Amino acid sequence: MQLRPAMASGTLATVLSFSLLLLVLSPTSHAHNITRLLAHPPDFSTFNHYLSLTHLADEINRRTTITVCAVDNAAMNELLAKHLSIYTIKNILSLHVLLDYFDAKKLHQITDGTALSATLFQATGSAPGTAGFVNITDLKGGKVGFSPEENNGHIGVFFVKALEGLKYNISVIQISKILPSDVAAAPTPGPAEVNLTGIMSAHGCKVFADTLIANSDAEKTFQESLDGGLTAFCPLDDVFKAFLPKFKNLTASGKTSLLEFHGVPVYMSMPMLKSNNGIMNTLATDGVKKFDFTVQNDGEEVTLKTKIVTARITGTLLDEQPVSIYTIDKVLMPKELFKAEAPTPAPAPAPEEAADAPKASKKKKKKAAAPSEEESDSPADSPEEDPADQTADDNGAVRFDLANLGSMLVGAWLVVLSVL
Repeated sequence: MQLRPAMASGTLATVLSFSLLLLVLSPTSHAHNITRLLAHPPDFSTFNHYLSLTHLADEINRRTTITVCAVDNAAMNELLAKHLSIYTIKNILSLHVLLDYFDAKKLHQITDGTALSATLFQATGSAPGTAGFVNITDLKGGKVGFSPEENNGHIGVFFVKALEGLKYNISVIQISKILPSDVAAAPTPGPAEVNLTGIMSAHGCKVFADTLIANSDAEKTFQESLDGGLTAFCPLDDVFKAFLPKFKNLTASGKTSLLEFHGVPVYMSMPMLKSNNGIMNTLATDGVKKFDFTVQNDGEEVTLKTKIVTARITGTLLDEQPVSIYTIDKVLMPKELFKAEAPTPAPAPAPEEAADAPKASKKKKKKAAAPSEEESDSPADSPEEDPADQTADDNGAVRFDLANLGSMLVGAWLVVLSVL
């Protein structure tokens, strides 16, 4: 086999350097996490806490081109002193999330001195008419004022300073106090009581629901998680019915853990599941055993993966904050309770024809001396390789490396040509 002459080292270095430069300069996406952005300034700990408690943090994290108008602990204490329900507090705080990007520079360069921005309160559909919009006004003397649209132009809240942010993605600023809104502050009823097992039973997951009802510890864990946020994954009837023999062989604590493994202690809508690929804790997670699985979105479907099995989300039974219920096509089996099955060994390759085998050497090999006691545990105990095999391996390695190098060079040239 003849190999083409290698590319000149100077040309190769130029191509590879150019390709590396393109990779460095290529744009990358920047995911943000509002709770981390607000973790360092201690004056905003209460605001940050309630973003998480109301699940607004999850909604903020999945959006881009957004501005969070934070208030300090003193302003939050004034709000909490009114003893509003958590659902009303959520409406009020959602009015402080603008669906546009405003950093300090843009606030002082507003076209015509005023701008009207939609908010998360408006986007949820909870705000009637224009109540979910906020006016931003660049005032004289360097001040910037904020006023809900329902306040008829009365401005009583002002920009204080910029806090954190990612350019053109998310801006976190401080405003002087809570935005006043009678609509957002109106009493908000909580969600109707969710009959978790009833919904499951009525939509093809009766076997799983009945098993959950029969386990008082697991059912209690699910019920206690409803108010704070819950995502449940229920295997379809045929799937769980076929799994019952394995389930019955588990210990009492194992049965509880397996059922709780099908619940996540936060509300996750389908868009949130698709955008939150990675490891997810479950109701069974504790300080000793992880009991977690991996959520993965391949663009067409969302799957839940453990070391033992991969389950596919097949349907949505309920998706109303703070509870969502999805059907899956397999029972989630945690590695803490089950062992992965050993892979089936591949069939042995057919023996090569005798004509292709290398000829044996005519020289007789000397009988190897018995290994000493010190050498008996060394890797040399394995049979020596035939020199012909070593040569074949070496040649294979050369062919493999050259193929990879060729692919790299072609890719690099294509990048350069596309730029030129």
